[in-house]
Amino acid sequence: MNRRFSRVESGADLKDYFDRGDIASRENRWNFEVAWEVANKVGGIYTVIRSKAYVSTEEMGEQLCMMGPYKEHCARTEMEEMEFPRGNPLLDAVNALRSRGYKIHTGRWLVDGNPQLILFDIGSAAWKLDQFKNEMWEKCNIGIPHLDIETNDAIILGFMIAEFLEEFRNCAVSYSQNNGLSAPRIVAHFHEWQAGVGLIVLRTRQVEIATVFTTHATLLGRYLCAGNTDFYNNLDKFAVDEEAGKRQIYHRYCLERGATHLPHVFTTVSEITGYEAEHLLKRKPDIITPNGLNVKKFSAIHEFQNLHAVAKEKINEFVRGHFYGHMDFDLDKTLYFFIAGRYEFGNKGADIFIESLARLNAMLKHEKPDTTVVAFLIFPTKTNNFNVDSLRGHAVIKQLRDTINNVQQAVGKRMFDTCLKGHIPNADDLLQKDDLVKIKRCLFAMQRDSMPPVTTHNVSDDWNDPVLASIRRCHLFNSVHDRVKMVFHPEFLTSTNPLFGIDYEEFVRGCHLGVFPSYYEPWGYTPAECTVMGIPSVTTNLSGFGCFMEEHISDPKSYGIYIVDRRYIGLENSVQQLSSFMMEFSRLNRRQRIIQRNRTERLSDLLDWRTLGIYYRQARVKALQAVYPDYVDELTLYGSRNNLIFSRPHSEPPSPTSSRHTTPAPSVHGSDDEDSVDEETELKELGIK
Repeated sequence: MNRRFSRVESGADLKDYFDRGDIASRENRWNFEVAWEVANKVGGIYTVIRSKAYVSTEEMGEQLCMMGPYKEHCARTEMEEMEFPRGNPLLDAVNALRSRGYKIHTGRWLVDGNPQLILFDIGSAAWKLDQFKNEMWEKCNIGIPHLDIETNDAIILGFMIAEFLEEFRNCAVSYSQNNGLSAPRIVAHFHEWQAGVGLIVLRTRQVEIATVFTTHATLLGRYLCAGNTDFYNNLDKFAVDEEAGKRQIYHRYCLERGATHLPHVFTTVSEITGYEAEHLLKRKPDIITPNGLNVKKFSAIHEFQNLHAVAKEKINEFVRGHFYGHMDFDLDKTLYFFIAGRYEFGNKGADIFIESLARLNAMLKHEKPDTTVVAFLIFPTKTNNFNVDSLRGHAVIKQLRDTINNVQQAVGKRMFDTCLKGHIPNADDLLQKDDLVKIKRCLFAMQRDSMPPVTTHNVSDDWNDPVLASIRRCHLFNSVHDRVKMVFHPEFLTSTNPLFGIDYEEFVRGCHLGVFPSYYEPWGYTPAECTVMGIPSVTTNLSGFGCFMEEHISDPKSYGIYIVDRRYIGLENSVQQLSSFMMEFSRLNRRQRIIQRNRTERLSDLLDWRTLGIYYRQARVKALQAVYPDYVDELTLYGSRNNLIFSRPHSEPPSPTSSRHTTPAPSVHGSDDEDSVDEETELKELGIK
């Protein structure tokens, strides 16, 4: 037991089962994972499947296969096509379906772990759509509208996958009998309602395959929250059939509900989504399967602090260009806050973030007028190209830098020549009149009459844009007197961006605080990504991530996880709480922020797939035991993780410098560098041996 917190018990980690499928092969156990976003980047489920691929392959090896739709524009870069080896029941099943006229692509996914892939070309089976719909109606009484293209595609994919799995089971049985193996045990794991059609077909056709269904967010829940409904307080009062019918998604809702009730094991990604599924889909989840990330540890404990400093300097460059002519604030005393994600203004909490920033602005003016907060809002929306003023600012700053560099070189050459002659350089001789003229021209070019723009792009229909409308209402116009500056960037960040020139991951590393006060967030990858990079974040008790952290950490705030209550208090109180959290963070000095980042980064073990993947394994084993009662797992799985609690750090509270001897000591001169505190120094400061 570590004095600072309880570490994950290694005996319950998924890495104990990493044998590249050796045990699964001996048990003749197969695992198929089905999702619309396998090798098809659409949304958050792609991140889940992609990041989990490595630990899944380490556990199951060649006994694992992932399946989804074939989308050529994605498959070109995501997939390496190749055939399965001869004698493999996978190849026999693929060939059987190809003989029916279906186009099937096989190979490996070009991600960590390189799992086996089977992608189905939906167009090749479109001619059987009416037949598939007829079977769905006769067996399930679910009718699919002709014009719903997305559901039509889901129906075709589901039937193709169900036919493949049925054929594979027959081939695997024959292969096992011919080679003296035990009977095959097959698990099919389906993600979300689009893939759930295949599960419904398997169960209605009574194919002997263990099934698991995971919902990452309920379909009806997304629609209800998008309509400004008091969702969680009325969750048990909704007439679900009526609400789905109003929104013309009743057939989709029926498919999702069918996929929820038919599997042997039903899972959700968080407690809050499980509560939602219980009321909207009418089934409690059997197991909660939280989402993880592939965490890469640095050999040097302070390396992520160095990366923060490097990335922060790149953001500094952008800020210099964007706010040229109004750079009246000190970048060393500037904090970078950000929010990012899909442009769901209310669901993602952008409304209360902007309102809280207005209140933070007033508090900073009164209490810390030398501290500036630059708030970035990264929400992709329709634009009419870059803002001319933003581009001009970066051009002007580049011209100033080039001019200063040329003057420096000229002054350095004159200084060298003067010293070479044995004379002490005179300032008037070094900086000549021509140099001053060049500098003055640059300074005049930097003058601007208008305030720095709030947005980096010309947003389409900007008068009705919710972010810009909210910024106008709160009067956050980047004036000289504002201590909170706003930057709305309506595009995803990439290294090819002419303004930022920085990838999203690097941008996150360079910021000081991620703010995600979501109202509807089944899991929440954005705060999880911040955590594994050692960046403190704000989340809510209505997000799966926030609930998970509350459950497993005694005092989340001390580890840089600020949890806003959006469930049990009113909206006004939530706004006040968020603004107080941001003000509390703004009061920290640089050393305290470094120590907090060290603490935050230590939570990365908690979010690693090597830790969280065990829940998925438990779900598969439970499904196997439901179909094959004689199945006994070689290793005991049910080492409960409920005792996984991170205790309060001994150095809390982090803000006061003189309350008790365990708080961080005051900074000494020259000790405030970004990478000046490592783990050993921190332990010594906090009096922990």
